[in-house]
Amino acid sequence: MKKIHIIILCLLATALSSCEHLFLDRDEDKTPTHVFDYLWNRVDQLYTFFDVKSVDWDSVYRVYSPMVNDEMSDDSLFRVCSAMLNTLRDGHTNLWNEFDIMRSDTISYWMSEYNCFDEDLITLNYLTLQGHQTGSLKHNAIRYGKVAYIRYASFSSSLSDYDLIHVTDMYKDCAGLIIDLRQNGGGSISNVAKLMSIFDCHHQKIYSVQHKAGPDHNDFTPLLDDFAPDSSILGKNTPYIKPVAVLVDRGSFSATSFFSLAMQAFDNVKLFGDYTGGGTGLPNGGALPNGWFYRFSCSRTIALDGGNYENGVPPDVHVLLDPAAVDQGKDNIIETAADWILSGGGTPPIAKQ
Repeated sequence: MKKIHIIILCLLATALSSCEHLFLDRDEDKTPTHVFDYLWNRVDQLYTFFDVKSVDWDSVYRVYSPMVNDEMSDDSLFRVCSAMLNTLRDGHTNLWNEFDIMRSDTISYWMSEYNCFDEDLITLNYLTLQGHQTGSLKHNAIRYGKVAYIRYASFSSSLSDYDLIHVTDMYKDCAGLIIDLRQNGGGSISNVAKLMSIFDCHHQKIYSVQHKAGPDHNDFTPLLDDFAPDSSILGKNTPYIKPVAVLVDRGSFSATSFFSLAMQAFDNVKLFGDYTGGGTGLPNGGALPNGWFYRFSCSRTIALDGGNYENGVPPDVHVLLDPAAVDQGKDNIIETAADWILSGGGTPPIAKQ
């Protein structure tokens, strides 16, 4: 339920920030057929991932438009529009009004069998009763104090300079850090920059972003580079340069995927786990003629290696949670990351599946 609450908050936050003017024309046609066509056209002109999602939007119209007529109820229209938007398979796509909220079926991936994240195991066997919490960061030293384990559950939870300075200083004698972002459904991009600032940030390029520049599906602006933040919060001579293992899975969505993309800019950081859940397009939206609100991805992000990972950022070491290890009280993804850190970092191992 916590993730759903976060999504609802994000929806409300974006309701006032749109690709179009939100004030409605009282005389505009509010019939179901017009509302449906309006929504289809907005997506057709502004959505950024038709190619990546392999979606034939004209075909989608041919399937769903016959289901709409001007005598249908609001509830029936909402169901048809929601089903149409679901064909995008994009967790940043939503439709909402006073009686319902549509969320993409993509969110169900967060709870799939490939997202086996045992929070109780983490609490009991890694954070333990002797663990610590600094702000939104839960942390402890594992492997006899040689490896630092940090759990950050949501980029919607604030991070402060003090939090990061305190935690990194507390484990300065460890061989490296594990930052666990599994099932982190995203949140604020500003917290992505804040967490990134502990690394050796010197304004190097981390990825590039482009937006729609015209109505055709392939009309995009030139790529605009984004750069790493200033790491001076930790002292200009003390960025964290020891090995860092970032743990991700299919529940690592939106801001967590942006963070994962940015990690390509740091040689000492590697991703362990499963593909992220994607969500590397910033969402935006507006109001339909009948007063309903919508949003969908209006930008696209290109990684340093040239990849578009909207469907999921690949890990450097692909390893899924092993139920047999869990039965023994072990999280084999954490253990694989700890082995890599204690080996001195470098080229990650090929994990056994």
